[in-house]
Amino acid sequence: MHRFLCGIAAACLLSTSHLARAQPPVADAPPRSGIDLSYMDVSVRPQDDLYRYVNGKWLAHAEIPGDKGRYGAFDKLRDEALAQLRTLIEELQQPGHPNDPEQQKIADLYRSFMDEATLERLDLTPLAPELARVDALKSKAEIPALIAHFNLIGVSAPFTPEIHQDARDSTRYVFDLDQSGLGMPDQDYYLERDAKLTQMRKQYLSYVENMLTMAGDRSARHDAKAIFALETKLARMQWSKVENRDPIRTYNKFPLDQLARLAPGYDWSAYLGACGVTGKTDYLIVSQPSYITAFNKILRHTSLRVWKAYFRWHLLDDYAPYLSTRFVDAHFAFHGTVLRGVEQNQPRWQRGIGVVEDAMGEGLGKLYVAQYFPAESKARMDQLVHNLIGAYRADLAELNWMSEPTRQKALEKLSKLGIKIGYPVKWRDYGALRVQPDDLVGNVLRANEFESDREINKLGQPIDRTEWDMTPQTVNAYYNPERNEIVFPAAILQPPFFDPQADDAVNYGGIGAVIGHEISHAFDDHGSQYDADGNLLDEPGWFTPQDLQQFRARTQALVQQYSAYAPVPGYPVNGRLTLGENIADNSGLAIAYKAYRLSLAGRQAPIIDGLTGDQRFYIGWAQVWRAKTRENDAIMRIKSDPHSPDPIRGTLPEMNQAAFYAAFDVKPGDKMYLPPEKRISLW
Repeated sequence: MHRFLCGIAAACLLSTSHLARAQPPVADAPPRSGIDLSYMDVSVRPQDDLYRYVNGKWLAHAEIPGDKGRYGAFDKLRDEALAQLRTLIEELQQPGHPNDPEQQKIADLYRSFMDEATLERLDLTPLAPELARVDALKSKAEIPALIAHFNLIGVSAPFTPEIHQDARDSTRYVFDLDQSGLGMPDQDYYLERDAKLTQMRKQYLSYVENMLTMAGDRSARHDAKAIFALETKLARMQWSKVENRDPIRTYNKFPLDQLARLAPGYDWSAYLGACGVTGKTDYLIVSQPSYITAFNKILRHTSLRVWKAYFRWHLLDDYAPYLSTRFVDAHFAFHGTVLRGVEQNQPRWQRGIGVVEDAMGEGLGKLYVAQYFPAESKARMDQLVHNLIGAYRADLAELNWMSEPTRQKALEKLSKLGIKIGYPVKWRDYGALRVQPDDLVGNVLRANEFESDREINKLGQPIDRTEWDMTPQTVNAYYNPERNEIVFPAAILQPPFFDPQADDAVNYGGIGAVIGHEISHAFDDHGSQYDADGNLLDEPGWFTPQDLQQFRARTQALVQQYSAYAPVPGYPVNGRLTLGENIADNSGLAIAYKAYRLSLAGRQAPIIDGLTGDQRFYIGWAQVWRAKTRENDAIMRIKSDPHSPDPIRGTLPEMNQAAFYAAFDVKPGDKMYLPPEKRISLW
């Protein structure tokens, strides 16, 4: 995913989902609450723990499936979706299907993954040409071209490029280099003196040695130690995830003829030529210049033998899921069990759908939309989005901490906000992608090269504002600050987000708060640094200096509030890393409540299931975040995910909002009570 996107959930965890068909409520039928009462634990007072009151019975009895590190509402929807997508793909393999070349490629790609007998027979052979490319290195002067090749085929390397809209010029695409090259999720896994992470380091070292041994490396133990030492040096030089949230600090423009001063002696011409960039641009962006300089020094002072072992290792690690069982199992044992605490791998057919999603996501999305996304759902979502924008506009007009000049800039940005709902107006063309039913590794290599070429060929071309960064079947949503747009894929329109048969309250607490969340990203600590056209501004941006000071005081309070929570003992939430998402959760929920009240137009909301409209609204939010997480998976998320853990997302935003206190009569002494002076409100 584009690293500047701000979504409601982590994209690596939310994939696809079946969309419930929206039907108008039956005339004169009593309204439904949209709340799953069977999951509620009424022995818990909502004033003490709304999250457990709403989800308590589920939390007490639900078990995390053996193939998952986390399980909740999102994951349940994903599992349902995978079954639907499996049906779509397997229909293409029936006699008489498919009837067009793109569908044939989808069928053949899936078939190549499911043909286990061929993969067992081939074992490591499909990767032999790529391994030979690494072994053929004669000097470190050839490494820049190899890194470029690895970038194109999806193999981890010390740095990775990304093509995106130039943050300082919204009319151009830019080639942006970003730090990379670690085998574990974050630099903390290499550097922190923590007992659990220290043990994981030992297990990682064993995993590297084991994989190298299986690949025929007779010096596997020695090479594994050298690889780990090299990755540790890279980790020490990398910027933290908090530092990388700063769009001004990570915008460093280098004309091509000045790259030599960044990394003296590094053959940038060879690298850019092998990437296919030569002649397409005269500058690039380097997100972490000090890291690139440090990498170049590490390159010079590390032997060619170690670098060859490092590249061989990452090639094995990244392509192990597409090889024989022994490589698949070894890969899962570390990445699944050690890092996330997951007991067993996903069923093969689910992993096969993942391969199709990665290679031809919009091709599969086209089939999904035709089958599961009716026009009335798009129309209903369009109305909800505009209702939330209207509520946001009204809120901006009333903010007491914002001066008029800042308010007008904020309203201008809101007026230019792009909206995409359901699916792209223009589908990607996979005509040039070659797929063979008996060549899985080749298919993955070609798919990665196909996507890399598609991205690089954007350079020098006009910005395509119709492009999507998620597939229609993704259960998620996002805000892109460089395009100033909010995007809602088709699949998010289903319970618990949206129930077409339910009363409005729970829908505003669910999908309404999601919409508000994404709009809020335009004004969070990151998005607020971009203007209405998606151009990055220097401080104070479109804030006046006084308003920026007010804004930062409020956001700093939010950092401290969230940092006080430790879902796993010894692993507190990083309030700075999660700040943008925490702003969006709090602001999105507040704006959704305002939109809900406006939708009533002065009418009294009905009592349903013994609950008032305001109560159902907040319950709608709390049930979205129903989830359980394994400890190791939770630690990985705390270290690397900009979203706060689910129970906190389902609890803390309510505690900051006066309407929640009124809805449930929360008073001093109740566990969810915060004194008014400690409640944080931005929008």
